[in-house]
Amino acid sequence: MAGLINIGLTGILGHQAALNTTGNNITNANTPGYSRQEVQFETQTAQRTGAGSIGTGVNVTDIRRLANEYITQQVREDSALFGEQQALNSELSRLDNLLGGESTGLSNALNNFFASLQNAAEDPASLPQRQLVLSEAQQVVNRFEALNQEFIQQRESVKTQMEQGVNDANTLLKSIAELNLAISESPGLAQGREPNELLDKRDEKLRQLSELVSINVVQAEGSQVNVSLRNGQSLVVGDKAAQLGTRDNAEDPTTLEFTLTTGGRTLNVDSQINGGTLGGLRRFESEALQPAFNELGRVAIALSDTLNHQHEIGMDLEGDLGGLFFSDINSEAAQRGRVIANANNGAPRDAQLAVEIIDSSQLPAGSWSLQFGGDGRNFELVDRVTGEVVNQGRLPDPVQSEISMPGFNIRVEGGTFNAGDKFLIEPTRNAAANIDLQVSREEDLAFASPVRAEGAAGNTGDATINQGKMLDVRDPFTNSLLSNFRQDGQLDPPLDVQFRDDGGQLVYDIVDADSGTVLQAGDAGAVPPVNVFQPGQSNKLFTEDPRSPDYVGFQFEISGNPRAGDSFSINYNTNGVSDNRNAEFLAALGTENTLNSGSQSFAEGYAGLVEAVGVKTRQSQLDKDAGQTLLEQSSNQRESVSGVNLDEEAGKLIQYQAAYNASAQVMSVAQDLFNTLLQSFR
Repeated sequence: MAGLINIGLTGILGHQAALNTTGNNITNANTPGYSRQEVQFETQTAQRTGAGSIGTGVNVTDIRRLANEYITQQVREDSALFGEQQALNSELSRLDNLLGGESTGLSNALNNFFASLQNAAEDPASLPQRQLVLSEAQQVVNRFEALNQEFIQQRESVKTQMEQGVNDANTLLKSIAELNLAISESPGLAQGREPNELLDKRDEKLRQLSELVSINVVQAEGSQVNVSLRNGQSLVVGDKAAQLGTRDNAEDPTTLEFTLTTGGRTLNVDSQINGGTLGGLRRFESEALQPAFNELGRVAIALSDTLNHQHEIGMDLEGDLGGLFFSDINSEAAQRGRVIANANNGAPRDAQLAVEIIDSSQLPAGSWSLQFGGDGRNFELVDRVTGEVVNQGRLPDPVQSEISMPGFNIRVEGGTFNAGDKFLIEPTRNAAANIDLQVSREEDLAFASPVRAEGAAGNTGDATINQGKMLDVRDPFTNSLLSNFRQDGQLDPPLDVQFRDDGGQLVYDIVDADSGTVLQAGDAGAVPPVNVFQPGQSNKLFTEDPRSPDYVGFQFEISGNPRAGDSFSINYNTNGVSDNRNAEFLAALGTENTLNSGSQSFAEGYAGLVEAVGVKTRQSQLDKDAGQTLLEQSSNQRESVSGVNLDEEAGKLIQYQAAYNASAQVMSVAQDLFNTLLQSFR
């Protein structure tokens, strides 16, 4: 009877454990990271008799945790991928909406500005029209500055998210290390009985960590795990956790770099942070936000440079040469602000460098790292996006020199350079923040051309002279005014173009109209001929080469058929208040191809930025959707193995309850038999 009672008792205890386990599964059906558990039954050692073996009941050998390490790792990898794409898409969408919005973008402001110039060209003396030009120009400045400020705010937001992500990651790393210790010290571990709840908690912490950054997880002794970055840099070893951190980037102090502190050493792991939210934020900053800064700045520089040049060669309403329209792109502060010394450069850190914009139409939007090696004289200029060396050489002694690039020069002005020193070169990064309107009065807008020409009343030929084109009023090599424009309000000297016969060929002399001195004499017999008029075509009168001593900074053309003795005068455009020639040139800059080697207008250059960000945004949305699908698939796969099916568990409850009741009935039968046996001896 005792054996039958024991058999029933083992059944009751075993199925009670099964009922408890099933009930625990049901109550944790919605617990994140919970893995379904099941009871493992085993027959107890049988009692051997002469008639054979008689069973003695059942044992519960283990409460098994249903989890598949491969699927769990796949969930972590898909979580890292989706976390990266989600963070990237969120920030890209914000940037895309900013650049493409009608009220927030630059396109409308540019269009309105050039439309106001076109309207002003129709009535160049109108002060209200001039005021409208200034108003629309200020709106362009405001939009550049507002966009740049929005970029800065988004950059600061990204930095804040990075810092918060690092704090969250450190909390998780600490928890994982503590769970490692608790698991390794768990009673029964040596007998193979694992602490299921602790394992679930650790796996959930690892999954949450993978949402922040891609990790590798390797099993270690004592059911512990070692966690590392994807390149192998350790994050958790046993019960010891390293600490992630952020600090100002040594090369670019406006951004953050990631660090890892372990064993008293702090390492730069910026390039090793991939995947997850942190990897997505890092990608957005390097692949979208920094290029947007550079491209917007390039448009600002090209607009300022081109408008400034055209405005300076015009004449204002008071008869003076035009000045700067927008800020000087090559002010001393602007040139020096384009170079940032690396925080890790060696002493004495007195190097002096500047970046001068030479040709805004050739200027690329990018950033470069100027690196010195050897004895500090050898240098390499490295494209920060591609890693390609685009220029290299050796500084002279003394070091004053220039490093030439398309559109800009890096000027080495002095100081000491050590092996390992680095300098960040950013020709366009801050230009959108630095643009400003320099014209404050309507009268100062230079809508007229400072020179004009007319034929003499006694000319006998039918030749005509056009109204000319200004090339420059400054020497492009010294930036000083050309000699013939140094007297305010006059051309010094005024010029006459006088035609004469030279051995049967018509030539012309350029003459000082005040003194009668011949400045450039025509000579049909010279090799090559000088100032020989070609009939039947338009003849340019002056050289356009600024290096020539005969360069005067403007060009006129004569067509038709002049005769010997004919002359044309070129003088300052005094009282030319109704002249709109320069206003038309200014307005035409709105559609003129002045960017990318003359292949894009300002509006097209900005549209290219909007399009590039839009393409990245659409691609990131597709990648995000794909990543979400992969994560759902792997999560569903995990649920099929580890998840709790309430219907299945309800069925097990009935099954185990029936077995429990039956085991109790066995004990009841055994008790009845025992009582019957006792009664027989009374």
